[in-house]
Amino acid sequence: MHSSHPTPPTTPLFVDLDGTLTPTDTLLEGAFALIRKQPSSLLKLPFWLLRGRAALKANIARDTRIDAANLPYHASLLDYLREQRAGGRRIYLATASHQQTADAVANHLELFDGVIASDASSNLKGRTKLAAIQSMAGGDFAYAGDAAADLPIWQQAQAAILVGTSPKVGAEVRLHTPVEAEFSHPRADLRVWLRALRIHQWLKNLLIFVPLLTAFSFFDLGKLGAALLAFVSFSLAASATYLLNDLWDLDNDRVHPRKRSRPFASGRLGIPQGLGAAALMLTAALAMAGSVSGGFLAMLLVYLVATSAYSWRLKQYVLIDVLTLSLLYTLRILAGAVAINVATSPWLLAFSVFLFLSLALIKRCSELISLEQLGQTTTRGRDYRVSDQQVLTPLGVAAALSAVVIFGLFITTPDTTQHYTQPQLLWFTGVGLIYWLARLWIKTVRGEMHDDPIIFALKDFGSQVTIAIMLAATLAARFLPIY
Repeated sequence: MHSSHPTPPTTPLFVDLDGTLTPTDTLLEGAFALIRKQPSSLLKLPFWLLRGRAALKANIARDTRIDAANLPYHASLLDYLREQRAGGRRIYLATASHQQTADAVANHLELFDGVIASDASSNLKGRTKLAAIQSMAGGDFAYAGDAAADLPIWQQAQAAILVGTSPKVGAEVRLHTPVEAEFSHPRADLRVWLRALRIHQWLKNLLIFVPLLTAFSFFDLGKLGAALLAFVSFSLAASATYLLNDLWDLDNDRVHPRKRSRPFASGRLGIPQGLGAAALMLTAALAMAGSVSGGFLAMLLVYLVATSAYSWRLKQYVLIDVLTLSLLYTLRILAGAVAINVATSPWLLAFSVFLFLSLALIKRCSELISLEQLGQTTTRGRDYRVSDQQVLTPLGVAAALSAVVIFGLFITTPDTTQHYTQPQLLWFTGVGLIYWLARLWIKTVRGEMHDDPIIFALKDFGSQVTIAIMLAATLAARFLPIY
């Protein structure tokens, strides 16, 4: 915080909500919550907007509720407001949000002496908000805001509090009004965006290269180029779906012990930024997929439909969610085969389904263990209970062992002996699989597993060594000459 012009405590302070008290946009959050609750409402929103923003806000508020307790707030601004109120200053919430949302925030914070907000006939923004403030305080007031829309109010105020304003808006305010205090929003730097895009999750899309490797075509530059383009296309599409999923799941993420710090849940990134980035990445992904082949474009569209169904509905159902995840992993392998135009082994597909079912169950069990440690009994947004570990853990271990058995049967098939010079060395890979999957499950049961086993494997030295040994054994089985 930067304070430059103290204001008499007798001057009442009016505080904006969206972008000021909270970094998020409550109208957009309400719209997302409504669409999640009633998907058909997506068709109604344009017609509500045609009747004006006040009517739009009133209709959204009528059918949904914002959980004020879970909204992200500007902590340093809140501390300042509490200090001012403790010194006897009157503080009011003045927002263009609907009255219902404003009242919920005011009741939660227990900080304001009054609330002025939009209703079904009036959108309290800009000069309309100024008139409402002047009707309460006359010309003696201070105002805390964040955007150019607040300039008419600042020009009439006795003092201004700037919250995350742009340099241009800040300079304009200083021409007319003394600045009482200034607060900056945390910058959304490259690290924040990389976290939102979940670049580390692109590792999952390396599965696209599996058909290239199993067909031993990695020296074919044409197929290698197609696989690389397919990988980038899938990765961009995946990041776009991660952005949309985080926006869709804001409420649930904010009550999760780890996910509450995600860029959108914490307010580091805004909803419009997320929507814009997702649209840009989806457009690029589809264009790249089309340049690979029509078949690969179709596979990408199937993936987008499947992952959207998972994010919007299927993840709410017990076991259906983990089964869907395992199929989405396998779909990546199929997409890689389509991209380079090779057949996919049924052994590979069966192995993939069981392996990734086990990893998906690890992810779910680790979340349940985290909830258990916090004293909670159920998940929010998913139909799981902490007690379900008694079923999920043995199911996950069984899926892991099934993957190993399928791999063992694959080693003995005639097709394997034709493609590998030393197929017996693949048994070292099988033993490595047993150790690695068992290690993951032991770490999970101990409560030492990250929410995502992929991230854990990247950081875990034992996993790194085991995976390296399995890769070396597989390559030796393929290329070691026969003596």
